[in-house]
Amino acid sequence: MDPRERKQRLGHEAWRVFRIMSELVDGIDALSAAEPAISVFGSARTKPEDPSYAMAVECGRKLVAQGFAVITGGGPGIMEAANRGAIEAGGTSIGLNISLPMEQVPNPYQNVELNFRYFFVRKVMFVKFARGFIIFPGGFGTMDEVFEALTLIQTLKIVPFPVVLIGTDFWRGLLDWMRTTLLEEHRTIGPDDFDLFHLTDDVDEAVAIMREVADGRRVWASRLPRFSGDEQVMEGEGTRAGVDPRRPGHPRHPARDLP
Repeated sequence: MDPRERKQRLGHEAWRVFRIMSELVDGIDALSAAEPAISVFGSARTKPEDPSYAMAVECGRKLVAQGFAVITGGGPGIMEAANRGAIEAGGTSIGLNISLPMEQVPNPYQNVELNFRYFFVRKVMFVKFARGFIIFPGGFGTMDEVFEALTLIQTLKIVPFPVVLIGTDFWRGLLDWMRTTLLEEHRTIGPDDFDLFHLTDDVDEAVAIMREVADGRRVWASRLPRFSGDEQVMEGEGTRAGVDPRRPGHPRHPARDLP
């Protein structure tokens, strides 16, 4: 490539940051006024006749009854179901839609609708404005959200919030693999990491957990270190600033001893 052409192309790429900034600004502006929210995740491919769809509708309704807004990815399947339940309960139903070559079709049950080009900006909104995650059966995108949340909590990058997995039959195999392979065989996680999430088939239990933690009646991941700033997030994207790893003499990051 000609050096001038390369420089021009790199300059064009640098301007892309303003598009990213605009998505962040639009998202924060639209969601800051909403009541505390719960992000609900699950497969876009779940059909209305699937029992999980009905459970997600029920979940959306019951979250609204408990004073929460509902955030989803705005698409079909489980996302549609949770938004539908929130709308039918007269609540705030937020859809964070993403531009994709296929599959993403905005569902009609959103009264706050945002559109994103970038997955990573969209994921900031899921975390920044959520008091917890409720996660139904899903595919790669759903797994991405599960492990994103668990990573942020495990590393103390965010104030711990509840992560509830709905569907014991669906999740059991993954959790068994995590216990036998990650914990026991390779020791890449610790036993306390299983306190970061809860598995259930009961939507009422999931919603009750969200309310109890939001009210301060239950401490999530209680074995993790607590900080004086836990009632306030330090950074605009909803995460703690943390300690600069290259700062001379910085204190060791609080950590649990692995077995």
